[in-house]
Amino acid sequence: MGIDPRDLTEDDLLRELRQLYQTRLETLLHGPDDALARHTSRTNELESEYLRRHPVRDIDPGRLREGARQR
Repeated sequence: MGIDPRDLTEDDLLRELRQLYQTRLETLLHGPDDALARHTSRTNELESEYLRRHPVRDIDPGRLREGARQR
């Protein structure tokens, strides 16, 4: 179901991820079990493809444990 993440352009991949993140809570709270399972698997597919394309990500130091302590 859905386009193979490897076939998505970079813009399409990011758009799909944003859409999934926007609908996650609604699916968790009100979706049937099969919808939640599909949402989870699709999110995993798209995130895996993003990580495959971007194995070295730009990490925000504030998101690290030490950065959080400094806040």
